[in-house]
Amino acid sequence: MGIGTSIRQLGNRWPGSGDGSLPGPWSSRWIATATQFAWNIPMVLRQPSPVAMTTSSAPPERPGLRVLNHISTKNIKGDLFGGVTAAIVALPLALAFGVASGAGASAGLWGAVLVGLFAALFGGTPALISEPTGPMTVVITAVIASLTARNPETGLAMAFTVVMLAGLFQIVFGFLRLGRYITQMPYTVISGFMSGIGIILVVLQIGPFLGQAIPKGGVMGTLSALPQLVANARPSEVILAVITLTILWLTPATVKKIAPPQLIALVVGTLLSLTLFTGGGDEIRRIGELASGFPQLRLPYFELDDLRVMFVDAAVLGMLGCIDALLTAVIADSITRTEHDSNKELIGQGIGNLVSGLFGGLPGAGATMGTVVNIQAGGRSALSGISRALILMLVILAFKDLASQIPQAVLAGIALKVGVDIVDWGFLKRAHLISIKGALIMYLVIALTVLVDLIAAVGIGVFIANILTIDKMSALQAKSVKSVSTGDGDLMLEGDERSLLDQGMGQVLLFQLNGAMIFGVAKAIGREHNAIGDCKAVIFDLSEVSHLGVTAALAVENAVEEAIEKGRQVYVVGASGTTRRRLEKLGLYKKLPPERTSLSRRDALVDAVAGLA
Repeated sequence: MGIGTSIRQLGNRWPGSGDGSLPGPWSSRWIATATQFAWNIPMVLRQPSPVAMTTSSAPPERPGLRVLNHISTKNIKGDLFGGVTAAIVALPLALAFGVASGAGASAGLWGAVLVGLFAALFGGTPALISEPTGPMTVVITAVIASLTARNPETGLAMAFTVVMLAGLFQIVFGFLRLGRYITQMPYTVISGFMSGIGIILVVLQIGPFLGQAIPKGGVMGTLSALPQLVANARPSEVILAVITLTILWLTPATVKKIAPPQLIALVVGTLLSLTLFTGGGDEIRRIGELASGFPQLRLPYFELDDLRVMFVDAAVLGMLGCIDALLTAVIADSITRTEHDSNKELIGQGIGNLVSGLFGGLPGAGATMGTVVNIQAGGRSALSGISRALILMLVILAFKDLASQIPQAVLAGIALKVGVDIVDWGFLKRAHLISIKGALIMYLVIALTVLVDLIAAVGIGVFIANILTIDKMSALQAKSVKSVSTGDGDLMLEGDERSLLDQGMGQVLLFQLNGAMIFGVAKAIGREHNAIGDCKAVIFDLSEVSHLGVTAALAVENAVEEAIEKGRQVYVVGASGTTRRRLEKLGLYKKLPPERTSLSRRDALVDAVAGLA
């Protein structure tokens, strides 16, 4: 039973994409901004702001050799203030994610420290804040549940080994320079699985929200147990959870500038639980005692029967972390007007997750809210991320006794709000107006994420979206496949070339291809060729072909062979670069006399017309 089955059973818990507390951190507004900026980075950098002049993510010379992230001493005050602010934001979320994952609050806290520290040191985005995120927490929760169900004594150790392997995968992705390809995923798929994750998180927090443990069986288990959960609800914990949500939703903007609502809710909820809700009936469930001191080293552990499943889980976790981190990095670029190094960022994220797994921490990735808060507070270099990690570590070591008193219902309220924020409400409302097919893909991905598993959701969603895109592009490109035998056609020809075609009296046919000939155009090539009537010469003009795919090249070869078999004079002209090399490797030019493959289009027309005499 791997991550697919376990996520289905757990309901794919996925609390927010970075942290989920921004108004829809992966909402259509954020990703649209990030995507637009990613395509226009060169234009933006031509007019750099003063900040961009001093915060480039890598020096212009030999950036690939830079080991550490960009750490600057020119903005110490801003970086330190940004680090303090990001640490305050990270604390309640790390606790919530740790408890939600099943690994414990300490795992969430130390994951925030270790991933944040090493990703800041070795990453490729100066102002990026990395910590346990909603998506990563959901996947590791499924991994923990799956492995501990099969191996109660060693399952948690194997789950942390999966975190280490995920880090190694990310490091490999970085060294293979796959950063630019990671986020090339249709927005309908991204929106669908993020919204699905948000729905899952909301459903899974119903139990803790009502003062009880999360029922077994994930989303379906929680929904089926809903009557019992409501009947056995603990009023004091429900009140604390409602107060938490009220604070998170209704905190005025002026107050948010002073302190993040998550921290306010954490403090208020804890104080209320220690004052107004004591001495009553049921005792309020709390985090409990945290381990003292630094975390212990956990060596990798695996069992051969589970090794394949662990590798699959690690690959999914690593890929998800890459997507999460790089999307956040692009958002950071759009705010700071800098350009991150995608491949270096993957290496930094991988090192952070590797170290976090070695010390029993949750996996993490670039956190949207933490990153934005850091930048808005003045953070510009990796010094902000480093200071945040160190400050958070000191807080953990010095105030662990206070943290043990935090009610689980308060953390459930925080996590539930994260889930609501992850749902892409903006795109959900408009998707059917933009594209019915796109909306259906998004709804399908949401359903698969919630009811099946993340792998199936993303895989099927990407496959369908790509098929539809290829079909649309093929239909458009098919219009670039044309054949005419008279000068009054709509081909791009010079005046004398049109006259030559007219002189051919319908016996010389010009078969012209334009643009990128992908595999979907092969059918159009065959259809256009089959429609050719009686003629004595065919000129295949490839002078405007920018790309000739293998399937399209084979279609051209087939058309040439059929023309030769029918005794026609065949010319292949205009091919150059990779197009010509591909046809040469197919052996196409060996089937024709050299003088019919080296002519220009005009000379081929002259020769073909002369051959009619």
